[in-house]
Amino acid sequence: MNLVYEKVKRCFDVIRQKTDFQPAVGIVLGSGLGGFADNIQVEAEISYGEIEDFPVSTVAGHAGKFIFGYLRDKPVVCMKGRVHYYEGYVVSDVVLPVRLMYLMGVKTLFLTNAAGGIQSGMKAGDFMLLTDHIACFVPNPLVGSNAEEFGPRFPDMSEIYDRSLRKIIESVAEEFRIPIKEGVYAQLTGPSYESPAEIRLLKALGADAVGMSTAVEAITANHMGMKVCAISCISNLAAGLNENPLTHTEVQEAADKAAPLFQKLVTESILRF
Repeated sequence: MNLVYEKVKRCFDVIRQKTDFQPAVGIVLGSGLGGFADNIQVEAEISYGEIEDFPVSTVAGHAGKFIFGYLRDKPVVCMKGRVHYYEGYVVSDVVLPVRLMYLMGVKTLFLTNAAGGIQSGMKAGDFMLLTDHIACFVPNPLVGSNAEEFGPRFPDMSEIYDRSLRKIIESVAEEFRIPIKEGVYAQLTGPSYESPAEIRLLKALGADAVGMSTAVEAITANHMGMKVCAISCISNLAAGLNENPLTHTEVQEAADKAAPLFQKLVTESILRF
C-alpha cells in the first residue's frame, strides 16, 4: 500500500471514530474568511490537533479545525484554516486534508484564498473566479510513488476548475449583483511576498492574481476526480502596484471587509451545486 495513502487512511480512521457524518461538498477557507463557517448548522467539530499525523495550521486567521454540518440542507465539511507549504510541511502533507475529504465522500471541492491582485483594474475587496492556474513555482503534490487508490499516474489538467461550477457561481453573482472577475491564479511558496520584478514576470506569464495556496490543492483534487472551483478574495494589490508595503494584517482586514458578500456568494453557489 502507498505510504501517502496509508497516512491519509490513518487520519480518516480517526475522523470516523469521532463522527460518521457524510459530506458532499468540501470547503477550504483562506485567510480572514473563516467567518463563513458561522452559516453552517454544526453536527461535529474536530480540531486538526486531535488527528494523529495531521498537519496543524500555524498562521494567524486560520483556526485549524474541520466543521461538519449542513448549509441549509446540503451536507458539507468546512476547513476553517489550511496549512501551507511555507510552514515547513512537505507538499504531500499540505494536500493531505484534500485527500482526507475525498475519503470522507466529498465529490465537489470549493477552494478560497486571499490573493494579491495583478490584473489591471483590480482593487482590494474584489473577487476573482479561477479559470486556471500557474503552479510551476511550487512542488507538484503528485511527485513520488503514485497512490493508485487516489488516481492515475498522469492525470489530465486541461480543465482543473470545473466549467459547470464556474457557470453556477457566475449566475449567482449576477443574480445577487455581486461583482466578480475571472482569471488565472499563480501559487508561489511564500512566506515572503513577491518582489515587484516577480510580479512583472507573473503578469507576463498571464497571471491575474498571486497567492501561497490553492493550486496544489486543486491539482490533488483533480487527480482524484473531484469537481473543483475556487474564488480569490483580492486583499491587496501585488508588490510594485501599490505604494504601501504589504502586510498580513492588511490581507485579513480586506478579507474581513469583503466577508458578507463572500459568504452570500459561496453559500448560494453551494446550494445550487
